[in-house]
Amino acid sequence: MNKIEHIGIAVKSLNNASDTYERLLGISAYKEELVESESVKTSFFKIGENKIELLEATDPNSPIAKFINNRGEGIHHIAFDVDDIVLEMERLRKEGFTLLNEQPKKGADNKLVCFVHPKATHGVLIELCQEVRNE
Repeated sequence: MNKIEHIGIAVKSLNNASDTYERLLGISAYKEELVESESVKTSFFKIGENKIELLEATDPNSPIAKFINNRGEGIHHIAFDVDDIVLEMERLRKEGFTLLNEQPKKGADNKLVCFVHPKATHGVLIELCQEVRNE
């Protein structure tokens, strides 16, 4: 793992949360995106090397909607940048971690992603992110 890629924050309203973070950080979001596979709308902010991803559910049965119903708004996951997501997934399986995905899948912000079950990481959902390479 190279670095923290972003911190994901579950929110009820992307518009309200984006306004809050624009005022807090003094910048506008650089990207908004619909990720249909996760039933979520996202908004990204970048401060230096760090990114914040705001996530709003688009379906009441989505993971983000369930998270908010159970825990309320707040930090949903920490994402780590990796060079080779498939190799990192294999390494983590060998280390005994439970992955929530069998294969990497397309995520937001031009990334391939995979999630590590939070029961294996002391209650924190971990996301692996690899930049999609256009070869």
